[in-house]
Amino acid sequence: KMGNAESNAYQNHLSRFLPEEQSDIDGLFDTLSGSSGSSGAKNAKAAKKTVTLAALQARQSAHTREPLPEAMTARLYNGMKSIDLPGKSAGLSEQIAKEQFVIFMSNLLKGNTDEKISIIMRMIAKTGGPLKGKQIQEFTEDLITSVVHVLSYRKELKGWSLENTRDSSSGVKALASELLSELKLPDGTKPVGSQLLDSSFDQSVIEDWVYRVPQISVFLSVVIRQGLHVLHSLPDQTNDILNLVPHCKGIKGRGVVSLFDIPAIMYINSHLPAEMQHKWQLLFSSRLHGESFSQLCAHVVNKGPCIVIMRDLDGFLFGGFASHSWEVKPQFQGDNRCFLFSVFPSLAVYTYTGYNDHYMYLNHGQQTMPNGLGMGGQHGYFGLWIDSDYGKGHSKAKPRCTTYNSPQLSAKEDFTLDAMEVWAVGDAPESAGKKGKKSILDVDPQAQALLEMAGKSRQSEGLREPMEEDEGDD
Repeated sequence: KMGNAESNAYQNHLSRFLPEEQSDIDGLFDTLSGSSGSSGAKNAKAAKKTVTLAALQARQSAHTREPLPEAMTARLYNGMKSIDLPGKSAGLSEQIAKEQFVIFMSNLLKGNTDEKISIIMRMIAKTGGPLKGKQIQEFTEDLITSVVHVLSYRKELKGWSLENTRDSSSGVKALASELLSELKLPDGTKPVGSQLLDSSFDQSVIEDWVYRVPQISVFLSVVIRQGLHVLHSLPDQTNDILNLVPHCKGIKGRGVVSLFDIPAIMYINSHLPAEMQHKWQLLFSSRLHGESFSQLCAHVVNKGPCIVIMRDLDGFLFGGFASHSWEVKPQFQGDNRCFLFSVFPSLAVYTYTGYNDHYMYLNHGQQTMPNGLGMGGQHGYFGLWIDSDYGKGHSKAKPRCTTYNSPQLSAKEDFTLDAMEVWAVGDAPESAGKKGKKSILDVDPQAQALLEMAGKSRQSEGLREPMEEDEGDD
């Protein structure tokens, strides 16, 4: 077939793909190299089939809206071009040979960090060699931008959309910064700020980073599978991509824009226990359900593990993951899977320290104990606190919250709440919200008492919100 050029290395790479994957890759290469075209091209076997940057870009712009941003197409091309073939001078030809194309796919989709790294180095900068932090930052931002773009383009956002979430541009920068914060200099220190951008990093340092930050490989896989539309319909053995974005329930058609952006959803979701990463359901939104603590309780009590996110009047976004159903009681609850997080101005997750077990707290209508919703720290000094006098909160963490080692999450220690959402994650507990079952107010006299104490009548009588479990996936 390909004569002597078909090296053992090439055969080894080819054998990593299942037969249907091989034919998918062959088909893509044929399309890009134009060899499925005229009979003249087919007969010209002497002229070996190759792919050019122009062909890759043309494939992108053959659509009305490109599946991949132009910068990422050029990076993929540089990655393909960087593959050395035996007996050929590397990088001199502007054409991508079939062997280079297959080895590129094999290394990035099936390879280990060692195999990925030299390609990633060339995708970051054409020249390879030691790279500046600024170049790594630009690559990481391009990569995240491409993932958001291509998932939206292919309608793979599972009910989320660029319309019903916060603008992703600041989220792209925040996620890139968070991933880059894992870069270590050879002496083990982590440079920050301008020191990070100006430092040089060699291949071993970047290899260590890609190994420790799994998102880079996952995002590259999404860009190749969905961007080039290859192997996208075949199951991914690693399942990394499966729960990259959780199915979104409860927001469709309600005219609400979530406080989350797509990069933050992907990042926070990756920190949840694995069995909870497949679905998020909106339980409470201050814009839908009103600014009321009793409404908040009525919507979140006994609904299973959930994520709370809020925005203060200064625009800071932060929240926490509660690993257990919220219950109204004067004791701390939850376990060490709980965490606090920040979404804006920076994206970060803060996990438990082992110092105490003050994971989560919800109380209402008590004379002697604090009334409100809190996570971490201690009474009066929570890492995150919303008062039952809805609208007031605090994040007292000087210098750090004892339970989660989180800093102050809000702009000011005592803040005013601007908006709040609560999302149930994973499958709803058996007791909650099955069709025909009673509402939380029927089964939880405390919740009903709360409403009555707050002078609220049970307006939900005969007027229950329909559960959105039946909603089809987008």
